[in-house]
Amino acid sequence: MGSRPGSVGPPEHNWPVRELVTGARRIVVKVGSSSLTTASGGIDEQRVDALVDVLGGLAADGREVVLVSSGAIAAGLAPLSLRRRPRDLATQQAAASVGQGLLIGRYAAGFARHGLQVGQVLLTADDVTRRSHYRNAYRTLRKLLDLGALPIVNENDTVATDEIRFGDNDRLAALVAALVQADLLVLLSDVDALYTGNPSDPLSRKISYVGDETDLEGINITAPGKSKIGTGGMVTKVEAARIATGFGIPVVLTAAPLAGGALSGDDVGTLFQPAGSRPTARLFWLAHATAPRGRLHLDPGAVTAVVARRKSLLPAGITAVDGSFAAGDPVDLIDAGSGAPVARGLVNYDAVELPALLGRTTGELAATLGPGYEREVVHRDDLVLL
Repeated sequence: MGSRPGSVGPPEHNWPVRELVTGARRIVVKVGSSSLTTASGGIDEQRVDALVDVLGGLAADGREVVLVSSGAIAAGLAPLSLRRRPRDLATQQAAASVGQGLLIGRYAAGFARHGLQVGQVLLTADDVTRRSHYRNAYRTLRKLLDLGALPIVNENDTVATDEIRFGDNDRLAALVAALVQADLLVLLSDVDALYTGNPSDPLSRKISYVGDETDLEGINITAPGKSKIGTGGMVTKVEAARIATGFGIPVVLTAAPLAGGALSGDDVGTLFQPAGSRPTARLFWLAHATAPRGRLHLDPGAVTAVVARRKSLLPAGITAVDGSFAAGDPVDLIDAGSGAPVARGLVNYDAVELPALLGRTTGELAATLGPGYEREVVHRDDLVLL
């Protein structure tokens, strides 16, 4: 085999931007199943302890740490004599119910060596897509940190259904990072960095720095990973990095054994540069943590008003309504010509009310139906462009 080409990314970027890592005070670390368990399932105690020692050192330095940990299902495989990760939801949930206790027990024992108490936080997608649940999750995590405990977050596999699952913990980690307003997100897996192709291909080059979307052009991130235990892949990690950096949070992607070096600011892994400004938490939640309950189809004039002029959506610009939703639910605004979603917003009407209002001005509606109908379908303050 020939030697691997050099890494991609201007070298001058690497060290200055690593100060984003060393200066971070509140850090969310996500670790995948393959980095915590054996190939046949069951907890790899040495790997868990190595990660605990790194994170315990951060806490000893006065930094706040939130751990988003996969591994509950994988940890339950061996105790239940399951040879591989089950495909059906019921068996996955059974494995998770066994594995979660074993996993959190191991973490609790490990962090106790560093004088740290851990708190388990199990979330479903419903907990971050519903605004009230989202705020409750924030309060719990914030209180754990205030009390000096280290929160350990995982998807609640034992009760989550196919409809409300995250599917991987990378997106969950990005949402948690935004939720706690972290200074840094670290994504740990079995691959040491992002590559231009499959990491096993000697012609693939390591990408040490991603400043914006142009640095990802021409990169094959669909290459499969090594693990037969986990559910994530490089696609989900890059998407998680997009979510977090869009909220102004830098992201480091690297392998779990390199976590110590990465968190010390060493030039390992891939660093994703954050966006310049941080959106409001409410609009971030609307864009990334909601599931639309319906669709409003917009004519060309309404698309221009919403996208180019940043105006509220009025009934006159809506051509059709899909879905079953209530006032206050998130809906996608669709360009009726292309069929593509252009925005997401919180609707001010129930789905059953809207068909009778379509194509009519607010003045006309107020005159015929009363002043209560002289309002926007989606106000611009409750709308985010996609």
